[in-house]
Amino acid sequence: MSPLHSRVARRAAILTAALSVGIGTLTACGSSTAPAPKVSLAPAPAAQRLADVCPATLTVQLQWQPQADMGGLFQLLGPDYTVDTGTKSVTGTLVAQGKDTGVKLRLKSGGSAIGFQSVASQMYVDSSIDLGLVHGDQVVAASAAQRVVGVTPLLTHSPAILMWDPAKHPGLTLRGLAASHATVVVSKEQTFPTWLLAKGFVTKSQLDTSYDGSPARFVGDSSIVQQGFADAEPWEYQHNTPAWNKPVAEALISELGFDPYASNVSVRADRLAQLTPCLRKLVPIIQQADADFVTAPAATDQLIADVVAKDPSYATYSLAEAEFASGVMKSKGIIANENGSVGTYDPARVSAFVTDLAPLLAAQGSKVDPKVDPAALFDPRFGDRSIGIR
Repeated sequence: MSPLHSRVARRAAILTAALSVGIGTLTACGSSTAPAPKVSLAPAPAAQRLADVCPATLTVQLQWQPQADMGGLFQLLGPDYTVDTGTKSVTGTLVAQGKDTGVKLRLKSGGSAIGFQSVASQMYVDSSIDLGLVHGDQVVAASAAQRVVGVTPLLTHSPAILMWDPAKHPGLTLRGLAASHATVVVSKEQTFPTWLLAKGFVTKSQLDTSYDGSPARFVGDSSIVQQGFADAEPWEYQHNTPAWNKPVAEALISELGFDPYASNVSVRADRLAQLTPCLRKLVPIIQQADADFVTAPAATDQLIADVVAKDPSYATYSLAEAEFASGVMKSKGIIANENGSVGTYDPARVSAFVTDLAPLLAAQGSKVDPKVDPAALFDPRFGDRSIGIR
């Protein structure tokens, strides 16, 4: 399996594991850092100075190794960033549009770096973590045992897709899946297949939960429909899968209505009050960084590719793929709301998907609070609705 395909397989693995609440981590052996570049940054305005309200080093647990769907956070790294291959992290000055906020930002990789644990569970294991990136269905899944609260979403919509060979299924749409009788190959314990079945978009006989991230099944049997991510598989199958190397047809699952906010910057529920003064200043800075990234992603795409290249244990993530991913997130409207705003919650939408998903997740074995209040899981107080792409 190539490094890129291995990365996709591991990404599928952690999305499977993320809905189970467990503990554990891998201890890093050794450490390798280069001296921080000496740079001089202008101070941020007072409203964006964080030293008096935030930790001196703000630590964020990522879902995966660095990639472009986390671009809003990497946009916050100043040019003095350093990569630590032992702790699988990158640290630099936290900047607001290039200006020094007075604190450092540390981004910790997920996936294999944390033993494929969910971010929510890792936040309860590692007390050094201040914030974590958690998908919306995972926020709901952890609502009883290890509750976290989303404070701003990096992605308004999930990049999760279903994809197929357009030659085998000409004219296929997601709404026509059941009628197509095509086998739909997905990972075990994902939420969306259960949702698709409950809503009648697929039949039980169509679902095959054996997907492991490898392209071998799709290449060997292109009659199947397979899960993927809009920012990854279409590029990899066309450019980095020699046995395929052609476009696939694909559509976002969110188009059917499975639409929890994705990559939510989240805080442990029991630390929300403590970090509220920090979040009031920090969240608008994250929102602006996310808007700046999707508007002009070139520098941050390069930064992400550079961070990955500095750690040989990471699966390959080229600048070309980062550029493809950031382009998709803009063209498909994955980051911004329909009105152009970035990083805010619509309480009605939150209530609808929490109510919809909670019983499905509970049936799958997740520890869902049966009396969960959607407003207690996705806090709209910190977002500034004036920030976005205009």
